[in-house]
Amino acid sequence: MRLLMNLFAICLLSGCAAGPIGGDGNLTVGNVQRKVYIGMSGAEVAEALGSPNIVTTDEYRNETWIYDKISTQVNESETRGATGTLRYLEVWGPIVATSKTNRKTSSQRTLTVVIKFDEHDAVRDFAYHTSRF
Repeated sequence: MRLLMNLFAICLLSGCAAGPIGGDGNLTVGNVQRKVYIGMSGAEVAEALGSPNIVTTDEYRNETWIYDKISTQVNESETRGATGTLRYLEVWGPIVATSKTNRKTSSQRTLTVVIKFDEHDAVRDFAYHTSRF
């Protein structure tokens, strides 16, 4: 029983240490430029960028992988200011009216990567496009 518990603990801990492979964290313009090249296999692409969002085929039945990532960045700012003295109280002093302005802006960025494979399942072409709005 103790041996079984030790094996279970080792398996559990080794799974935690492995860390994720691929995924959205790897889908960046820099990783596409550095890690994707003509002739690499689909397994190498998946290791470098993670799983694609869409897998389709072209007119020759060769696979095309499409990665699509959208990220949103939200910025919040707060401004406080005095607008003037309203009245004077002898006990506490002047009462000042203050204003508070909250400003919230957001922007979105998209990254689309298209990878085309040849009849030998090797990368024959790839392209990417980024936009911000």
